[in-house]
Amino acid sequence: MSEERASKTVRLMIYGRVQNVFYRATARTEAERRGLAGWVRNRRGGEVEAVVSGRTKEVDSFIRWTRQGPAAARVERVEILDAGAPDGPGFTVKPDA
Repeated sequence: MSEERASKTVRLMIYGRVQNVFYRATARTEAERRGLAGWVRNRRGGEVEAVVSGRTKEVDSFIRWTRQGPAAARVERVEILDAGAPDGPGFTVKPDA
């Protein structure tokens, strides 16, 4: 399978100052711009969790974006984990967990 057609799904845990800085809304915009499916939500521990799925090139581009996030964010680290398929098409902001 060529890189252009290869797909990938990952679960991301994003740590740092990532809540109350429009991280989820901006992540949704960035994911939609790349044609990715998945979701994003705040976690009670202060981190942001996301599942993203799509072409490998676009998922990798999104991961690079998460390491910086929106202007007000201060990302300390991003953990990349294997994930199952997202809940459905499109990219959504889920309730906090």
